[in-house]
Amino acid sequence: MNKIISILVPAYNEEQALRSLYKRLISVIGQIHTYDFEVLFVNDGSEDGTISIIKSLREQDSRVSFVDLSRNFGKEVAMIAGLDYAQGDAVIIIDADLQDPPELIPQMIQYWEQGFDDVYAKRISRSGETWFKKWTSGNFYKVLQKLTSIPIQQDTGDFRLLDKRCVEAIKQLRESQRYTKGMFSWIGFNKKEILFDRDPRIAGETKWNYLKLIDLAIEGITSFTTKPLRISAGFGFAISICAFVFMLWIVFKTLAFGESVVGYPSLMAVILFIGGIQLIFLGIIGEYLGRVFNETKRRPLYFVNEYNNSKVPVEIYIGGKKETKVYEKI
Repeated sequence: MNKIISILVPAYNEEQALRSLYKRLISVIGQIHTYDFEVLFVNDGSEDGTISIIKSLREQDSRVSFVDLSRNFGKEVAMIAGLDYAQGDAVIIIDADLQDPPELIPQMIQYWEQGFDDVYAKRISRSGETWFKKWTSGNFYKVLQKLTSIPIQQDTGDFRLLDKRCVEAIKQLRESQRYTKGMFSWIGFNKKEILFDRDPRIAGETKWNYLKLIDLAIEGITSFTTKPLRISAGFGFAISICAFVFMLWIVFKTLAFGESVVGYPSLMAVILFIGGIQLIFLGIIGEYLGRVFNETKRRPLYFVNEYNNSKVPVEIYIGGKKETKVYEKI
């Protein structure tokens, strides 16, 4: 019996790209006869016809499976939902917009057969992106690498092949504030890099505006390092020392030379500067505290509406014990 490879496709409002993606995937996996394939779509609460197209693909091809989330939870959560439901001995994660070429899949499988656990695609070029986005992305990875001791993979996305043990490792990381790209680095295992040129989107518009990218960047920093807190503490300590020395100097001048304490404008400038620094550091502390608050609530990462045309009931905990999951056919 052949091993199974699951191709995981998170999708949110991707009705214009799905059929083209499916055709290219089927063309690629149709040339690989040593494995069985599962094409697993995760519909992340799409508001267009994405789920209808996925269901029609399943009707014509039994290799197609889908998980329909109860609402839009975000791509990071959609990926962990897909990993929870994937049946394969390895999982290939690929975006629905065809910026990541499915034609790299055979090469990924070859490296997996050689013993690599995480075969990831690294972008040489990024067509369709502005210079500002490329510049900010490059500098973010530089900052993140300096702040954390984990070797963060630069210019890599989610397009990769994960061995089953990598998948099981990621599934154990259930925090609600997720930065999956960092998690891939954090779990370790035997990694292999593949270089490629990234294409522009085949259709539709990107779901990642700058506000969402900033939020993701904050997730990455706060998820894998506490150095911003240490920098805040060190900076606050340095300012306190300087303020104390300045205060002694003012007292000395007043007592020794009888100078009056003057300088209202400079005093206000110092007060406003220190006040601004305090608010910035309070914001940094608040980011970490907010994540602690979200994690302590221990809410489920997601709820599933349907799995392969079956309604999925909410799992119920009674006395701390989870009831058996049952699927009701519709």
